[in-house]
Amino acid sequence: MTSVLAPRRKQGPLRTVLRQSRLLLRLETPLFLGSAKALLAVLAVALIPALYVVIYLSSVWDPGANSGALQVGLVNQDRGVVYREQAVNMGDELVTQLERSARFGYHRMDSAEAARQQVRHGALAFALIIPADFSSNAVPGALPGAGKLVVYASEGNSFEGARIAQLFAAELGHKVNESLNEQRWSLVLLNAAGSKDSVERLRQAATQLHAAADELSSGASKAAMGAKSLGNSAARLNEGVGQLGAGMHQLGAGVRTLDAKRPRNSELTALNTGAETLAAGHEDLYKTLQNLHEGSQALNAGVAAFKQEADNSLLVRPAVRDSVTQLALGLYQLDSGLQSAGLGQQKLAEGATQLSAGVSALTGGVRAMNGALRTLVGKLPEDSQIDSLTEGASELARANATLAQANDKISSASRALLDGTGLLVNALPAPLDAPQGSARGLAHSVQPTLEMEASVQNSGSGFAANIIPAALWLGAGIAAFLVNLRLLPTAARHFSPLARLIGKLALPAAVVLLQAGLVLVTVFYVLHIKVVQPAALACTVVSAGLTFLLIVCALTRLLGDAGKALSMLFLAVQLSSSGGVLPVELSGTFFATMSPWLPITWVVHGLKASMFGAFDGVWQTSWQQVLLAGAAAALTTMLVGRWRYVPRSALLPAIDL
Repeated sequence: MTSVLAPRRKQGPLRTVLRQSRLLLRLETPLFLGSAKALLAVLAVALIPALYVVIYLSSVWDPGANSGALQVGLVNQDRGVVYREQAVNMGDELVTQLERSARFGYHRMDSAEAARQQVRHGALAFALIIPADFSSNAVPGALPGAGKLVVYASEGNSFEGARIAQLFAAELGHKVNESLNEQRWSLVLLNAAGSKDSVERLRQAATQLHAAADELSSGASKAAMGAKSLGNSAARLNEGVGQLGAGMHQLGAGVRTLDAKRPRNSELTALNTGAETLAAGHEDLYKTLQNLHEGSQALNAGVAAFKQEADNSLLVRPAVRDSVTQLALGLYQLDSGLQSAGLGQQKLAEGATQLSAGVSALTGGVRAMNGALRTLVGKLPEDSQIDSLTEGASELARANATLAQANDKISSASRALLDGTGLLVNALPAPLDAPQGSARGLAHSVQPTLEMEASVQNSGSGFAANIIPAALWLGAGIAAFLVNLRLLPTAARHFSPLARLIGKLALPAAVVLLQAGLVLVTVFYVLHIKVVQPAALACTVVSAGLTFLLIVCALTRLLGDAGKALSMLFLAVQLSSSGGVLPVELSGTFFATMSPWLPITWVVHGLKASMFGAFDGVWQTSWQQVLLAGAAAALTTMLVGRWRYVPRSALLPAIDL
């Protein structure tokens, strides 16, 4: 029979290649399709890329839909402020808005220090701390960024979580400033609406002012006319004062002359004494005439008696009787004359008495007049004062003329005021209640402050804690390919399980230790990453490499070469669950639930704690978890699966070199 691989007649190059390929395909196909296990292996290999795509893309498919799983602390210590007679508490409003948005899983907390501690421990992605004076600094807007909001995060815990905190802080500041501006404008509009009545009253007052200005204009016009009349009167007064000055000069001269010619007091005294003496002499003369009248009456009575005796006597001669009769007649006439003289003297005495009284009154009046003249002369203004009065009247006339001109200007100004108030009434602007504060302060009154714990040098350093475990897992997987993990020499059939494990994994473990050392050299001397705890980092890296090797060996012992493939698939699951690209809470419930139970997650925590001081620098817990996982993998490797014992000559390297 001719072999299928025997050469045939010469054909073209392409036809030869196709024929030879078909022959090899017919030989290889039964190897994969001849058994169910081989067929399953083919299908598993075919599914691995699709599974990688599903695992990675599903972990970052829609982070926003899972943002509510990201835990954020809210600490509101704001005491509020009374602004324009309204109580405002921006902290309460901000917390309420954040909780209503449900963007993250917010948790209210009372203590800022407790929130910071939760962030450092990794229980919270970050925390928003609203200080007690937030409203009092933010609402007035006196200075830009006066209202501080503290966003506390840890770069070392989660570099991407810290970036989310940064974006949250910037967006929060923008939204809070927008909200404050909206509230301020609402308050301005509210005050404007509330001041509508006040504006109307102001308009009414302006109308009344306009009416008063009208009256003022009318009164100013009348005042201007009155000022002109006053100026004319002042001119006439000036003329009259001039005449008065001339008359005062004459009056002064006359009064001074009268004062010089007035009788002296001694003369008045002599006149008064003479009048009194005259009145006394007339009184004595009246009394003397009375005595003479009485004597005349007695004599007349005697002569009458003698006549009667003479008439009755014959002895008396007629001539004597005639003489007696004549004597009696003469005495009668004398008596009548004395009586008349007495009456006249009485009247003269009375007149003298009245004259004396009049002279006394006259002298008293003259004395008083003399005193008044002396006073008048003393009070009489000097000629210079009269001249000053005349000049003052002239100044008054000129001032009144100026006043008349000023009143004309006042009249013009009042008319302008009238026109201005008319414009005010017709074009009164609506008042605006201007907010307080500065322009920049009102526009940007809130400035979030980002406080970072466990700071990281740069983005590469932040991802190092996630990349190093993946590199160690990949290195452990490659190291496991160096040996055939199911084959042992026949001589090891009676060895203890621990001896078999140590002997079989000594070479791959040495390779893993070399890998860990090179990773540490790369971190310290190539990338120059600042490490907080170098010894802790070294312990974590070495333990992680050995543990990963044991896990890969356990899977291989359990599932054969499919276990190696499964270990690579398991790597993808762990990377998606460790929060390397995004915080694991944003990757979905499956990855967030798996994360705390995966070895790489523990290694990532330990690396972050030792490299950046994250999680309060506590790396021992994660290190212990990694050691326990390695011990469990070692125990599985020793007890699970069956060893294939072959001759020593059949022990060949697992890789073809």
